[in-house]
Amino acid sequence: MMRSWILPMLLVLSGSAVATGQIFTGSLGTAAAVLPAFLALAIVNSPLFFPRSTSAQEAQRRSAVDGRPVVFWRPGCTYCIRLRIRLGRSARRLHWVDIWRDPAGAAAVRAANDGNETVPTVVVASKPHTNPDPAWVREQLSPPA
Repeated sequence: MMRSWILPMLLVLSGSAVATGQIFTGSLGTAAAVLPAFLALAIVNSPLFFPRSTSAQEAQRRSAVDGRPVVFWRPGCTYCIRLRIRLGRSARRLHWVDIWRDPAGAAAVRAANDGNETVPTVVVASKPHTNPDPAWVREQLSPPA
């Protein structure tokens, strides 16, 4: 669990240090721009940015009932962040599994990716798709015509 927060904490501390240094050199405007930028990066790289994660078992059970895809992800993953941003509000309709919190989820990702923990891995109808296009994932949420 703590591993998920290392990068966001480092970003907050680094941003605070840089902003403090800018204040001491008299660059208040730069400090006022740097700190919010670092805070935004910390939020985007934190688990708070993603919908609430469930266990792999629970996500697969829910997916079997409602047919929605399961997304295996981990905090700090650039491709996971890209998927989350591009999905927008639709992201909340997916079942998200943080592989750093769920060993069964990490095992499922390794099984789908030749032993690698490559994320995001999206499972649709029991078939894994590694780092799919966000537009394709959004299409999987649409009801069949």
